[in-house]
Amino acid sequence: MLKADWQPLLPQSDLAGNSSNIFPVYSDRRVTHVRLNIHPDGGVARLQVHGHAVPDPRLVDAGPLDLAALENGAVVTGVSNEFYGRPQQLIAPGLARNMGEGWETARRREPGHDWVEVSLACEGMATLAELDTSWFLHNAPGSASLTGIGPGGEIALLPRTRLQPDTRHRFVLDAAPGVDRVRLDVFPDGGMARLRLWGRPTPAGRAALGRRWFDALPDVQALEVLGAAGVTPQVAGQVVGARPLAGELPVEVARLVDGPVT
Repeated sequence: MLKADWQPLLPQSDLAGNSSNIFPVYSDRRVTHVRLNIHPDGGVARLQVHGHAVPDPRLVDAGPLDLAALENGAVVTGVSNEFYGRPQQLIAPGLARNMGEGWETARRREPGHDWVEVSLACEGMATLAELDTSWFLHNAPGSASLTGIGPGGEIALLPRTRLQPDTRHRFVLDAAPGVDRVRLDVFPDGGMARLRLWGRPTPAGRAALGRRWFDALPDVQALEVLGAAGVTPQVAGQVVGARPLAGELPVEVARLVDGPVT
């Protein structure tokens, strides 16, 4: 983040000692760094900043995207059970280092099965799924399925399929329409380390991703991005001043924000 782009997220606020001090933050701009100022001095045990990832869509254009990755903006929106492990860990970066870094449900004593739902980074067409049961030796699900949810309703991405314990399973998916949510069903219960869903955004998904990113850029960065793309300063100033973006954009701006024409 450029020095000129620093913006106050939280005004100087009183803290209580030996406590977790929680403050809501209201910002419509994307940030990559935060600076903590303490007045006049003292100690802080932990700093946590919660929010949603807003990926740079220019990286998306270079190749397949993990549509279910937390770092790309995916969010867990529902879960049946999280007795032993939080479902958010399913879509966390990197590989799980132990069972505690995955999602695990309690053992079922009644009919049915467990599930977790993920809102994807954007609407996309999934081509490869990874269901990773690493570290789960005696408590992995016996089988699992993946269902996509999109404008056309529910779509079976992966039928119920037998799983092995402590294994990174990869499944090539049949061609299917774009989806913006996915539900992982595990039968009957158990633990899973990671869920990956590789694919490409639909044109609508890429445009939504690009506009969300561009609207969240600080003014100086937005002007620089447009300038690097060959947009004249006059047009760049008009576009940045008119945010949030809506409707049709100048061709050179649309190519950057909405994605290449295919």
